[in-house]
Amino acid sequence: MKSFQESGLNPQIIKALDDLGFTEPTSVQQKAIPVILESSQDLLAFAQTGTGKTAAFALPIIHKLDPNLKEIQALIISPTRELGLQITNDIELFTKYVPNINTLTIYGGQRIDIQINALRNKNQIIVGTPGRIHDLIRRKKLNLNHIKYLVLDEADEILNMGFKDDLDAILSETPKEKQTLLFSATMPSSITQIAKKYMQNPVEISSDQKNIGTKNVRHQYYMAQAKDRYEALRRLADNTSDIYGIIFCRTRRETQEISDKLAQDHYSAEPLHGDLSQEQRNKVMDRFRKRHTKLLVATDVAARGLDVTDLTHVINYNLPDQLESYIHRSGRTGRAGKTGVSMSIIHSHEQRKISQLEKHIGQKFEKKDIPTGQQICEQQLFKLISRVTEEEVDQDQIEPYLPEIHAKLEGLDREELLKRFFSLEFSRFLQTYKNAPDLNVKSRPENFKKEFRRASTKLKTIEFPLGFKDQISPKRLFGIINSNPSLKGMEVGKINIAPSFTTIEIEASQERAFLAAVNQKGRGKFHAPKRPNYSKKRR
Repeated sequence: MKSFQESGLNPQIIKALDDLGFTEPTSVQQKAIPVILESSQDLLAFAQTGTGKTAAFALPIIHKLDPNLKEIQALIISPTRELGLQITNDIELFTKYVPNINTLTIYGGQRIDIQINALRNKNQIIVGTPGRIHDLIRRKKLNLNHIKYLVLDEADEILNMGFKDDLDAILSETPKEKQTLLFSATMPSSITQIAKKYMQNPVEISSDQKNIGTKNVRHQYYMAQAKDRYEALRRLADNTSDIYGIIFCRTRRETQEISDKLAQDHYSAEPLHGDLSQEQRNKVMDRFRKRHTKLLVATDVAARGLDVTDLTHVINYNLPDQLESYIHRSGRTGRAGKTGVSMSIIHSHEQRKISQLEKHIGQKFEKKDIPTGQQICEQQLFKLISRVTEEEVDQDQIEPYLPEIHAKLEGLDREELLKRFFSLEFSRFLQTYKNAPDLNVKSRPENFKKEFRRASTKLKTIEFPLGFKDQISPKRLFGIINSNPSLKGMEVGKINIAPSFTTIEIEASQERAFLAAVNQKGRGKFHAPKRPNYSKKRR
């Protein structure tokens, strides 16, 4: 299958693909479409975001649907409403010339009565988030008895977000005879368990294609102290001409705080996180797509499924905890044949993460210096000069005003006029960066490996009795850490979350404070041990 014309898809779908400019299938599409089209066998596919996963499962499902059967035939489960809405949008484009195929998206954040009414329209395809799908099943408003195709998109993220119980409940309501298609960027043990429990002899495929934007992305990192992170962010934005991008933060609170600070400092920035209503999110994204907003400050979860192809930059205000998350982030730029830049602001202890990322993505990171105040002022000055020299003058429009302009400026020579003009346009940057300090942190010393080994010994593995069953997830743990002033910035190592307990590597000196914070936020009742004993192995 070298082209969609050779795929066996019906002519109406091919026509829609032609309208979209789709000619050659991606690696995952080449491998997945024939399997789904030509058999009823389950499929286990490993592919990253940005490799064309949606078309890989949606196109053959659309081809095989019975448009005359007014029942739900395909259920697509997505980790977030943004991704769900994007999947629905893609399906609607693919079915442009296919009659009588209706798709509905169901998700939390919208009034459930609106979605219950919409379910009466006899949609053949339902796209939804696990929590809302499960809720509608419990209310007996969503009937899955006629499901022929079940898709778990970004299954690893569904589990990472703590939806395993919802997923189990949903899958138990689907018919035994169906084609299950599981797409995941990674292969944790939890995915293996889902496959063994709910899939029958699945065909396994793996996309040999990295995120399609990665090859066009330059990766850079800047070292700053934690207290200077926001100031470093401002300097990167000020030193970058015509920046249009996403700033990634770890938590909703941090996202809102950074967005508020940027707005107060006169940057065109808005937040995108889970605390916004769907109406608010739609307005934010509409302004961002129209470039009325130049910087979108977002969490990883909120940015899933965003359909913006011409971003110039991605800025990691904090490096993500998972390597795959960095790929998802950086893949937001460098799309549609364009180049992009992924910038990361780190502290010295995170250099090891940069080395891990380099190995993981197969690309080198460039260490860059945080611009000085003088460098930023020079950059902005040259930008202003370029704007002036490139501006096209409408002689007919300006001619009537020239005599009065000459009269007003008669006492100023050329040099004085230039000084006044650029001071007027340039005053904010001059004032902001007057006597600005150097924010750069020295690179790691030559004996870094010895120092790193010493630093690593300070990490201690601790265990506490909360796990997946208690909605514990990496995201929730880092939320607890970042919301506690005494823990913020704490070094964290490996995290292993089991159904009823969790082990985590943290700084030994922070053990009691961490357990106290988890005890306060978590569901369980336990206390930091005076003399913890980890010699006994859990059976």
